[in-house]
Amino acid sequence: MKIKDLESAVGTLSKPSKMPCYSFSIPAKRCITGMKLRNVKGSICSSCYALKGRYVFDNVQDALEDRFQKLRHSNWVRLMAQLIAKKEKSGYFRWHDSGDLQSVVHLHKICEVAKMLPNIQFWLPTREFSIVSKYMELHHVPDNLTIRLSAFMFNGHPPLGIAKRLGLTTSGASTGNDFSCPSSKQGGKCLDCRACWDKSIDNVDYKKH
Repeated sequence: MKIKDLESAVGTLSKPSKMPCYSFSIPAKRCITGMKLRNVKGSICSSCYALKGRYVFDNVQDALEDRFQKLRHSNWVRLMAQLIAKKEKSGYFRWHDSGDLQSVVHLHKICEVAKMLPNIQFWLPTREFSIVSKYMELHHVPDNLTIRLSAFMFNGHPPLGIAKRLGLTTSGASTGNDFSCPSSKQGGKCLDCRACWDKSIDNVDYKKH
């Protein structure tokens, strides 16, 4: 299938300016845990970047919602894998620069895409710990998919306990100078850093943005 036909079936990929690669995003307003945290003072989700700036433009929101609706496509896994294979040449891919996991089925589809593309390193940040835990009771996460369980609060402790139990990694966010992500010192870009995709790095802390 041609790229335009694949995009018609499963939606377009996003291309965050910070990232060295493509991403797949859905509406932040569809986040399950995130929207509960939206009204919690001091939570990372209370200042969600995906609910402001260019993300609120009608054309962007329409594209995000279109991708969300097309998650139900019966051949989503196969077609999404084809689309990523055709477009992504960096060897890396991010899930959800906007939005989060919706269900165990959703995570299963993401894992199946990763299995079909073993030469690409995938990164999935998520606050849906219960979904991940339920999935991992029955399934193995592909070696080329790094799942980072994200902290709820700025300057708060990342969920190290559940991450250790599941054999996963974590991420947090800081309002001060205690952060490890170098992007804020690199014009807001990853450049040659790939820590988020690296399973050997237990935790990555981002500066509030």
